[in-house]
Amino acid sequence: MAESLRVENLSAGYGEAVVLHGISFAIQEGQTLALLGRNGTGKTTLINTLAGATRQHAGTVSLGAGATGLALHSLPSHARAAAGIGWVPQERNIFKSLTVDENLTAVARPARAGRSSAPWTPERVYDLFPRLAERRSNLGTQLSGGEQQMLALGRALVLNPTLLLLDEPCEGLAPIIVQELLRAIRRITRDEGLSAIIVEQHPQAILAISDAAAVLDRGTVVYSGTAASLQEQPALLDKLLGVAR
Repeated sequence: MAESLRVENLSAGYGEAVVLHGISFAIQEGQTLALLGRNGTGKTTLINTLAGATRQHAGTVSLGAGATGLALHSLPSHARAAAGIGWVPQERNIFKSLTVDENLTAVARPARAGRSSAPWTPERVYDLFPRLAERRSNLGTQLSGGEQQMLALGRALVLNPTLLLLDEPCEGLAPIIVQELLRAIRRITRDEGLSAIIVEQHPQAILAISDAAAVLDRGTVVYSGTAASLQEQPALLDKLLGVAR
């Protein structure tokens, strides 16, 4: 199986402040990585760095495998999106003055050559999220928080990315919406085979739909392994996340 992303000795942060130190990991095509850790350990900084929204001090980030891999670390954020990075930040960043349909059609891109699954179009997003289909003429300001998150995810999908970055997609949402989003993410990753890195505060829920797991602490990787192995060791997971039973 070919690599989708390789990160080597990555150090990054904001301005002169270095938040990440010597981060290294790789994701295979079609794999989902659960990125875990306590608040303030560098998870969002890592996602933002992969998307090109921080200052990188050292290391390399490659999209794709071997000699054909693309050096993402030398590209600005808009070029990373064009290369195949789909980013859903915590802030969602939808166009609130546009309708749901306009949000999707404004950024949609054709599928990349060699794609095995059907390309993502606005209509496929509506199939994934029927709530959005019902509100396709509504402005972003008229959507609930959960609907905005669905739209943010849909906007990333219609870029037809090769790697999806999700930063706490379920944060602050009602349990019923969380379950709907998790089912959609599972479909996108497990059924559609899209590679993804997911930051989430619900570790057991996200480990259940992930292949690999990494835990950050103070800007470094303190655990790397399979999601199933970490899920089967709740005591270790609690220790890594600083949870007291």
